[in-house]
Amino acid sequence: MRKFLSSAALAVVMMAGFGSAHAADVKEVQMLHWWTSGGEAAALNVLKQDLSKEGFAWKDVPVAGGGGDPAMVALKAMVAAGNPPTASQMLGYTVLDYAAAGTMGDITDIAVKEGWDKAVPAALQKFTVYDGKWVAVPVNVHSVNWLWINKAVMDKIGGTEPKTFDDLIALLDKAKAAGVIPLALGGENWQEATMFDSVVLSTGGPEFYKKAMNDLDEESLKSDTMKKSFDNLGKLITYVDPNFSGRQWNQATGMVIKGDALVQVMGDWAKGEFKAANMAAGTDFLCYRFPGTDGSVVYNSDMFGMFNVSDDRKAAQAALATATLSKSFQSAFNVVKGSVPARTDVPDTDFDACGKKGIADLAAANEKGTLFGSLAQGYGAPPAIANAYKDVVTKFVHGQIKTSDQAVEELVKAIDDAR
Repeated sequence: MRKFLSSAALAVVMMAGFGSAHAADVKEVQMLHWWTSGGEAAALNVLKQDLSKEGFAWKDVPVAGGGGDPAMVALKAMVAAGNPPTASQMLGYTVLDYAAAGTMGDITDIAVKEGWDKAVPAALQKFTVYDGKWVAVPVNVHSVNWLWINKAVMDKIGGTEPKTFDDLIALLDKAKAAGVIPLALGGENWQEATMFDSVVLSTGGPEFYKKAMNDLDEESLKSDTMKKSFDNLGKLITYVDPNFSGRQWNQATGMVIKGDALVQVMGDWAKGEFKAANMAAGTDFLCYRFPGTDGSVVYNSDMFGMFNVSDDRKAAQAALATATLSKSFQSAFNVVKGSVPARTDVPDTDFDACGKKGIADLAAANEKGTLFGSLAQGYGAPPAIANAYKDVVTKFVHGQIKTSDQAVEELVKAIDDAR
């Protein structure tokens, strides 16, 4: 935590230095974000270029690491210092927390003028609208229940798409026998919990996932199905290399890109890394839904929270909001990022096979009621509960919790304490 506070303090110092710039140059967009990997930076550059064409300068405030946790520590310090950014990358419940605290701006006029309520899925509007006012703009829809596979390695070991969890274990055994690291993982709590989201959905099915991970139904949380989910997670961890602790997610993706590992279980932001490495879907890498989860989408959405800024900064904020939800940006950005558009009226023309599947899957899940918020990614429950969940999962992965029975007991207690 000391390291994170230092990052926050640095951010505040940086913001203090930027403050005087606004008076001289009100056409500046100041953005706090954690998009620092190659694929993420390339995607964000699409927005920078769009705004540059309109005469707005871009002031980057990147805070890397931790799935956004250090960035949120920095944001808290900036807001407390009375110098919020024009906008910040945020996740759902965090947006609502800041809105409840009265620190978010109001971009409702833009939303009404541009008809956002008709284009943005209702599941996302739950987090972008507070007390009848639009306070954030969704940038994309990510889904986490994906497998990313190096095709050359897959061909080498004679592997085929795994349709069940047992099929996945058999595939990982083939990779292990061939001397390839079967499963690339970074030993950070959010990565481990993100993988567990998929394991729970695969093990228990859609109805169970909703009850346990979104409704936080205690009977489901302490059930034999949840115990089996932890058992299945334990099986997967046996296929991870011993150096995984502390590895960042994009480094794990890099292992698959290089062919050092066969598969990564990760959200579709991983696809941005494959694209940045000039790899093509279907030719160089494969994307499959985590076995047993096809037909459901476990989602998160990157959002730009719009803060209550001075009048001389609102034109830049309005330009950012409009550009972010334009159809052209939603297509261009998400093609690069690996995610799918946050509005339902964007054609899939420019997307690769994985993107087209992602768009179709989202539409189907939205219609069937199998679109579920990722607990690991801040959309299944408020942050305190998500953090409790991640804490239990990472203790299980790293052997501090020894059995699935104990893991279930600890999970129920942790969530109860966090409510």
